[in-house]
Amino acid sequence: MKTELFDFHLPEELIAQEPVKDRDKAKLLVLRKDTGEIEHKIFYEIVHYLKKGDVLVLNNTKVIRAKITGKFMDTGGKFDGLFLKAGNGWMEVIVKKAKRARVGRKIVFKDGTVGVVKEILPEGKRVVELEGNVDVMNFIDRVGDVPLPPYIKSMGIKEEDYQTVYAKKKGSLASPTAGLHFTEGLLEKIKSIGIDVLYVTLHVGLGTFRPIRTENIEDHEMEEEWIEVSPEVVEKIIKTKERGGRIFAVGTTVVRSLETAALSGKLKPFRGYTNLFIKPGFKFNVVDALITNFHLPKTTLIVLVSSFAGREKIMEAYREAVKKKYRFFSFGDAMLII
Repeated sequence: MKTELFDFHLPEELIAQEPVKDRDKAKLLVLRKDTGEIEHKIFYEIVHYLKKGDVLVLNNTKVIRAKITGKFMDTGGKFDGLFLKAGNGWMEVIVKKAKRARVGRKIVFKDGTVGVVKEILPEGKRVVELEGNVDVMNFIDRVGDVPLPPYIKSMGIKEEDYQTVYAKKKGSLASPTAGLHFTEGLLEKIKSIGIDVLYVTLHVGLGTFRPIRTENIEDHEMEEEWIEVSPEVVEKIIKTKERGGRIFAVGTTVVRSLETAALSGKLKPFRGYTNLFIKPGFKFNVVDALITNFHLPKTTLIVLVSSFAGREKIMEAYREAVKKKYRFFSFGDAMLII
């Protein structure tokens, strides 16, 4: 399929720059995937679409302070990187203006730690070794900042604004943003009506938010991301399905986690890496309903939701959302596909 089929026009003023004051009071567009019918609601009204015996699955990853800045020691020029992964005393980063990060150049970070560029990798990636006996993850916590998407220009965003209220396991470069709409109170209300709330983990990496640059979506390759679907979650989902309950996935990351664990046709516990790219024609084995945000054009995310609901229905829903001035992307409004 042509990548341009997943493009759409979005007025710049509809790109949300800040979260709504009360997370669960964002707007909610409800799309019936069988009929294409659209309803306009408020997010806390999600409870009316859940029934006793259903399951809500959330991604409990936590965004790390992966934005790393420093200065090259020889010139004082700025080093601007995004942390990707760590080893024993070294880290892999993707570097802005990567040509400056030549092998052997030293960088001093704001806590005085010194790093040296040890290896050049493709696509602007570098291996940086830290001098001294440095625990890399503690170093990241100490000197890094939470990386916000480049389309967010607002300077007033706090770190907690970009974390879900149930964020627990550190490892993401970006927030699983569909979950930002939930408050602790809303989750308690959902549990009180007989809904099981379960957690999987997918640490969001470059794979999730990198745009598709190939002419055809089939030629795009996803980068691997780490996921965990526990035996307890698998057991509860299987029992829910057996008794006729539905599985509501909160976000595309949950969809990819659950469907990776069920690629054999049967849901099984999974702990490891996935590069699953869900495209039209994909057979969904687990997910019955999807809560998601409005995604960037020509990304794997809009391809995934199109695979779930049908491309034409999604594009019509997006046109309706633009018409009704919904807020888009990370801090934007939500969609329920049911």
